[in-house]
Amino acid sequence: MKSLDEITIPIAARASELSRVQVDEVLEELRQFYPRAKFDSVWMETSGDKDLITSLRFMDKTDFFTKEIDYLILEGKVRAAIHSAKDLPDPLKDGLCCAAITKGVDSSDVLVFRDGEDFDSLMDGDKIATSSLRRSEMILELGRQFQIVDIRGTIAQRLSLLERGDVDAVVVAESALIRLKLLSKSRMKLSGPAADLQGQLAVVVNKDDEEMIRLFSCIDSRKI
Repeated sequence: MKSLDEITIPIAARASELSRVQVDEVLEELRQFYPRAKFDSVWMETSGDKDLITSLRFMDKTDFFTKEIDYLILEGKVRAAIHSAKDLPDPLKDGLCCAAITKGVDSSDVLVFRDGEDFDSLMDGDKIATSSLRRSEMILELGRQFQIVDIRGTIAQRLSLLERGDVDAVVVAESALIRLKLLSKSRMKLSGPAADLQGQLAVVVNKDDEEMIRLFSCIDSRKI
């Protein structure tokens, strides 16, 4: 078997800007242990990226955001996939395993406002955007009669609706703002439990690929 210094490892992930930053984050962590490891990234749009109509409000832990990428592993076209850990289906598709869950970053949910505004700028009847039932319940506990509206798309698409005035505030993960360097946004952290594994990243591989399982084990927060 060739050493890691002699091969380029194909990996796959979603094509969004956030996903690309997440891949960089995982590989940067890995290179602390394997500085000369080389990777070739395959970027894909999944069902969840293409379908911007279906609400996530009552969706279980499905492969909505991972299916097409994980098939590449089963077909032998890539050796690993990198996902937001909270997007992992439960259970994983037969033949796959999770080789690592990273330590991640801040798991909080935040309410993002337009520039120059804050929570005190909001009024009863204002539209708060989220496609999550859990986040909706957190908003309803803030003590005002807000309208909860579904929203889908990338972080940039969600924030653009806010800036255009289509909605009055948007709920997103603080980890997304950290990774996209958007910490200048006016926002307020929400109290309440975050989604399981929010802010952490997952590496999925073929369950029989012992080399990849060993490779990524060094960044697996479950073992550290």
